Amino acid sequence: MKSHVKAVVIGGGVVGCSVLYHLAKAGWTDIMLIERSELTSGSSWHAAGGFHTLNGDPNVAKLQAYTVQLYKEIEELSGQSCSLHLTGGVMMADSPERMDFLRLAHAKGRYLGMDTELITPSEAKAMFPLMDETNFVGAMWDPVEGHLDPSGTTIAYSKAAKKLGAEIVLRNRVVELTQQVDGTWNVITEQGTVHAEHVVNCGGLWAREIGRMVGLELPVLAMEHMYLLTEPMPEVEEFNKSTGREMIGVMDFKGEIYTRQERNGILLGTYEKACKPWSPVNTPWDFGHELLQPDLDRIAPSLEVGFKHFPGIEKAGIKQIINGPFTFALDGNPLVGPVQGLTNFWCACAVMAGFSQGGGVGLALSNWMVHGDPGFDVWGMDVARFGEWASLRYTNAKVRENYSRRFSIRFPNEELPAARPAQTTPLYDTMLANNAVMGDSWGLETPLWFAPKGKEPKDIVSFHRSNDFGPIGEEVRGTRERVGVTEIANFAKYEVSGPGAEDFLNRLMTNRMPKAGRIVLTPMINEFGKLIGDFTIAKAAEDRFMIWGSSAAQKYHMRWFEKHLPKDGPSASEVRIHRFDQTLVGLSIAGPKSRDLLQKLVDVDISTKAFRFMDFREMAVGGAPCMVNRITYTGDLGYEIWMAPAYQRLVYKAIKDAGEEFGLVDFGMRALLSMRLEKNFPTWFRELRPIYGPFEGSMDRFIKLEKNDFIGRDAAARERAEGPKLRRVSFIVEAADADVMGDEPIWAKVGKDYGTVEKPHGFGAPRFDAAGKEVRGSKAAQGASAVRGIVDGDWRVVGWVTSGGYAHYIQKSMAQGYVPAALAEDESAGLFEIEILGHRRPARINVEAPFDPSGEKMRS
Repeated sequence: MKSHVKAVVIGGGVVGCSVLYHLAKAGWTDIMLIERSELTSGSSWHAAGGFHTLNGDPNVAKLQAYTVQLYKEIEELSGQSCSLHLTGGVMMADSPERMDFLRLAHAKGRYLGMDTELITPSEAKAMFPLMDETNFVGAMWDPVEGHLDPSGTTIAYSKAAKKLGAEIVLRNRVVELTQQVDGTWNVITEQGTVHAEHVVNCGGLWAREIGRMVGLELPVLAMEHMYLLTEPMPEVEEFNKSTGREMIGVMDFKGEIYTRQERNGILLGTYEKACKPWSPVNTPWDFGHELLQPDLDRIAPSLEVGFKHFPGIEKAGIKQIINGPFTFALDGNPLVGPVQGLTNFWCACAVMAGFSQGGGVGLALSNWMVHGDPGFDVWGMDVARFGEWASLRYTNAKVRENYSRRFSIRFPNEELPAARPAQTTPLYDTMLANNAVMGDSWGLETPLWFAPKGKEPKDIVSFHRSNDFGPIGEEVRGTRERVGVTEIANFAKYEVSGPGAEDFLNRLMTNRMPKAGRIVLTPMINEFGKLIGDFTIAKAAEDRFMIWGSSAAQKYHMRWFEKHLPKDGPSASEVRIHRFDQTLVGLSIAGPKSRDLLQKLVDVDISTKAFRFMDFREMAVGGAPCMVNRITYTGDLGYEIWMAPAYQRLVYKAIKDAGEEFGLVDFGMRALLSMRLEKNFPTWFRELRPIYGPFEGSMDRFIKLEKNDFIGRDAAARERAEGPKLRRVSFIVEAADADVMGDEPIWAKVGKDYGTVEKPHGFGAPRFDAAGKEVRGSKAAQGASAVRGIVDGDWRVVGWVTSGGYAHYIQKSMAQGYVPAALAEDESAGLFEIEILGHRRPARINVEAPFDPSGEKMRS
């Protein structure tokens, strides 16, 4: 065993071996994987081995598609078979709501270039004759699904990595991690100490314990997961013989089960409601190739539905029941990336779907380590997406909820209840008394909308307009026509201070820093010129700046800020960063009467000339010391008022009392988001993400290329000089009773090819009926021309929706999204359509904001 290496990967499951392989492929050969036992000694060896490409986050779906494509490569390099079975698979819908869900997934597949197809239950039965198709209303076919040998695949990664120069050390547990002054690590093992520049936690079932070695409590929990294997079935053997094909994989939402062929029988697995955590506090180090005791009673309700839906399986004898632990994060996606506050400590864990995601995780992490950027938008997997509120008990509750809902529909207006409330402001009980429907905003309870008096404050979940539609409209109209108040504690808040604060921020941000008492809006981009932040910055004093941004990105942005702090020399101690989190809370008032209301609460002149648009002032509001920004995300006249939590109830009561004469209304986050649509305002993580450049994001006026050599300046200059390939635009949509939710494809009727979304798959599986005949929609039947589903006559998919909804004041459905730059200013009718729940709706670009396009109201 070497004593010095560039990187140590801890853990020999499929993820650890994938990370090792991708690091070696990227050119880091002085690397070592250390495994406490044998390879695949955690969850990998007993995994069901299924893979698929669909994911709720399209960016994660792209990495899953890469994973599937990768298997041929590692087989060829390693000489080890992965035993790849590319059968294709179907998702079965038993209700109209689940069919709507499949239509959404199919639409996402269009712009990802996936070959999915909506089919009838009878067509699905032809490929899996064990089902009773009368239990279903429809299905979605995906040719890029299948299964493989988990152990063989893991070994293939490891052999490929070793051929590229990597080292693997087995039967050698890591017992301690210590960091040196220079940021390097001592990895102390049972066989000795290895000095490494980088450490990667791929510990799987033991990822939590590895994290604790460096003071990190990762939000990860292992759950018991069961699947059964049947005895050989004559029906399966007959199908194979008559068609020459293997049976496809099937996912049944109602039954909470998945199933596929395994040898001459069937494998059937469940995600049961009565789920059970495994070792919720500590994972025993001596656990290995053991299985857990099966518990058929726990999965009996799922089996009962499954046998009804697939009566051909009920008669089969059960050969074996597998019950083993798998790790999950709170939302079911992996935890990947560098850890804020630690140098060169990386995570690649909680990869529940290791054989769907392991390759993509390895690629993204190796890019990040070697090149400084993952090369993809991996926010859906970033370890920084959870805050300190994701404690051990919170994680336990949320993972159980996620597991039990794995095959449940998540509606766009659905708020999940587990582990709530976690964080509350001083106004929490007041908001509940006001009939607020609360939502979870990065662990914080936030008002979403207010139900009328006498009505239960509860969402009726739906893909269509729901019971919040009318009340949100009243909140918007009351704010636009009079004045409204909303809580904004769910913003991120920072203070940057010290003699070097302004130089530091000028280096990070694309816009110039403001003068004292003024505010600027500014994006932040990375070295590659991609958007990684969007901030409001006020200069509070000569060496003190207040910053507001997205709450969900607090750890993400702190990681970036800390990375770029001056490290040595005279400026090393000249910059201090403080993250307030919930030690600073806020309220916003907006609308034409907001100045009149605020003037009653302050003892200074806040007239238009005395307190201008984009001014910042410290003043007492209702007798409480506050910071006030003359700005609001509604795009109307308005103010953001910030105070310590101890004063929030006082300020809110003062606003409510003074607002009575002006017809003050409470409004929630959904009304705020509706109003921002009317101003064409983008939002972080939807419109502004690390896959877009600032000019693509239509942030041109905030990019001051001449100001200084800020991070990403050269890349931004190239983007402007060459012209952005895409542009963010706003649409008015002729919707029916459902609005866009995000990730819908944008169709255009164009006379030439302006570009379609690049197809991520390298191969697909044709589809056959029970007689072995290739059916419509299969890849072989399409030929080598365009990808099915993204071209339709003169129409083609040219872009995708990032967000949208109903704009209540202008009474129009709106959407924002990205289209080729050549189309971005074409406001012609009949040019665009947006696909909503399987129906293409006419849409028209709206270049100017439909509400107050000149900005006169917010500047008045």
